[in-house]
Amino acid sequence: MKKDILSLDLTELTSEITASGLPKFRATQIYRWLHKVGVTSFSEMTDLSLSLREALDDSFVIFSCNIEKKLVSEYDSTMKYLFKLHDGEFVESVLMKYKYGYTVCVSSQVGCRMGCKFCASTLSGVVRNLTASEILSQIYAIQRDNDIRVSHIVMMGMGEPLDNYDNVIKFLHLISDENGLNISMRHISLSTCGVVTGIYKLMEENLPLTLSISLHAPTDEIRTSMMPVNKKWNISQLIKACKDYTQKTSRRISFEYALVSGVNDSVDCAKKLGSLLKGMLCHINLIPVNEVKETGCKESSPADVKRFAATLEKMGFAVTVRRKLGSDIDAACGQLRRNTIKNER
Repeated sequence: MKKDILSLDLTELTSEITASGLPKFRATQIYRWLHKVGVTSFSEMTDLSLSLREALDDSFVIFSCNIEKKLVSEYDSTMKYLFKLHDGEFVESVLMKYKYGYTVCVSSQVGCRMGCKFCASTLSGVVRNLTASEILSQIYAIQRDNDIRVSHIVMMGMGEPLDNYDNVIKFLHLISDENGLNISMRHISLSTCGVVTGIYKLMEENLPLTLSISLHAPTDEIRTSMMPVNKKWNISQLIKACKDYTQKTSRRISFEYALVSGVNDSVDCAKKLGSLLKGMLCHINLIPVNEVKETGCKESSPADVKRFAATLEKMGFAVTVRRKLGSDIDAACGQLRRNTIKNER
């Protein structure tokens, strides 16, 4: 079976190359082609001999994403990609342009097992984890398609990153490697719905990334109705893990809060959220929920969003309201994949 070469770091690749009798510098050449140039085939490595390219093709495979569908927002130029993987599965990525550069939202799994009520990614469950190379290839494919360099990454696409821990950690080290794309971990956000054991493992890695917690409710009753993961790790367990994380890493946590009309967007909920997070090194990011027909969740009104934010600001919190991007192109997680699969069936 051919080895997944894109998931190998430079040390691992060097070991493979020297074991085959080739000089060490060849590994650096190959690694540059893979991670700086972003080639999708060994034939593109033009400074290698034909015999070496053929030998690489016999032993290794470059897993790349093929663009199945691409949608461009008429409002803000956000681009939604549906990628087809080597085994026929689909994942989604989103390219967003900001003043500071280009941000890509990547998926870490095909589907999701977490069952959050407001999310389309989880409606059909999880199919499988993505390899480090399959997460990387989403970024490389988007760069090639737009002739740009991505500067920021958010792991907030399909899947729960901490449910695919080993592959995600490998991806983080590869994408930040100075021999590759060299994206600073300070420009990477990893979002979790509250996998407490994963938060503690990540804490020990001591990576300078931003940890984002999908909280979405100030009480166990509301959160359990929205997020089944709360049955395993309730709010008190999650908040303790977050406090331990900030104390260990000195890194501010971003709490994501999707506002759903009539569910968690009242002033009372805002006050309870403020009491819950009081004294923490944190930032609160309010997200007007993307309406998905199958979930039944309705977006909060602009007035309710404004009141919710103002209540938290009066309590001393740093609050932002996420700018809604790509609403005309099914930019919410899982929508495009789900619609494509339904149409195929």
